[in-house]
Amino acid sequence: MMSMLVVAAIVVAVALGYKTKINIGLFAIAFAYLIGCFGMGLSPSEVISMWPLKIFFIIFSVCLFYSFATVNGTLEKLAEHLIYHCRSVPQLLPFAVFFTATVISAMGAGYYTVLAFMAPITLLLCERTGMSLIAGGMAVNYGALSGANFMSSQSGIIFRGLMVNAGIPENQAFIDATGIFFSTLVIPLLVISGLVFLTKHGRAMKASIFVAAEPTPLNREQKTTLWLTLLMMAIVLAAPIAQIAMPGNPTVSFINSKMDIGLIASLFSVIALLLKLGDERKAMASVPWATLIMICGVGMLISIAIKAGTIDVLASWMGNSIPPIMVPIVFGIVAAFMSLFSSTLGVVTPALFPMVPPIASALGLDPMILFIAIVVGAQATSISPFSSGGSLILGSCPTEQSRTSLFPQLLFRAAPLGFVAALIFNALLTFVY
Repeated sequence: MMSMLVVAAIVVAVALGYKTKINIGLFAIAFAYLIGCFGMGLSPSEVISMWPLKIFFIIFSVCLFYSFATVNGTLEKLAEHLIYHCRSVPQLLPFAVFFTATVISAMGAGYYTVLAFMAPITLLLCERTGMSLIAGGMAVNYGALSGANFMSSQSGIIFRGLMVNAGIPENQAFIDATGIFFSTLVIPLLVISGLVFLTKHGRAMKASIFVAAEPTPLNREQKTTLWLTLLMMAIVLAAPIAQIAMPGNPTVSFINSKMDIGLIASLFSVIALLLKLGDERKAMASVPWATLIMICGVGMLISIAIKAGTIDVLASWMGNSIPPIMVPIVFGIVAAFMSLFSSTLGVVTPALFPMVPPIASALGLDPMILFIAIVVGAQATSISPFSSGGSLILGSCPTEQSRTSLFPQLLFRAAPLGFVAALIFNALLTFVY
């Protein structure tokens, strides 16, 4: 009975957030308090302790450091340079947009930030070059998602934190997150290649000519920010990779045990401030507070669900009702449906990741396959105009006419295309692996 109540609370929190446009995390906190204290007899302190403090600290610290690159214009200048260098091959423009968005997002800008300044540039290029709105929209959306999934970027860090909270060892979580990143890098390349080389979109772009003004060079602050960002990424990635390559080396194990991306990012934020690479208040304001509240609020409610045994009940039901070979595909479909109306980071992965270890253990599956299936499925429909990604792209349309034209393309072509590509990928992953 309590398990059903918690599931209902999660569904109601998502529905209320979607309907009222109020942060889902706030509804989740309220339900966690009501169910935890009055339904399960927990103390207020026990409910408060369910706030995922480590995930909160890591996301805050990393986003604060990466925000300097946004505030001082480093990321926007990089985007201009990368697209400029593709001006002589217009048919490859979707790939240029994709890789530009991927690189900028992997450097810490995060999904929403990249879409916020890359989507208007991309849609403007669509008007000037003949690139179709659907090709441009999918390229920038896929790129922002793929880059954010990089192991040291925003989404990748969240995935790793959720995996560790679900009981996956940190080194294995890094490997699983790497699998997610490469999977979400391969699928877009296949989909975009199909659009460019097998449809009329590519032929139209090949015949087009567009003029791009040469961007100005990076200034001192932007060059320093770029090198500082690359240095932090190298430090963060080197330790776990060395640990995987040399698991028995005591020096490597010691160094890896002292590495924490949140603390490293905090140190680099202090360095950025001392070097005057950006305004502290603007950098602090750029931290995605709404996303943080949503992730941690839903995390509290999921902790209540775990305490009530809901996750074990759902995992047992899936393990007994669905053939093992179909479990990754089912996870992907469920994640895709949830993502149509809610956030992958704030709702889908916090709700589904805790179910992975018990199901994988019961059915003898590799947890990485299920983690990949969830993220691939969830991000397949993120371009839906009802989801955050699609709505941001629609909001970036330069005219009402282009917005009216793009809406049905996103809903009836881009989202289904992404869903089918994810379904095929998950099926191949299941059977091949």
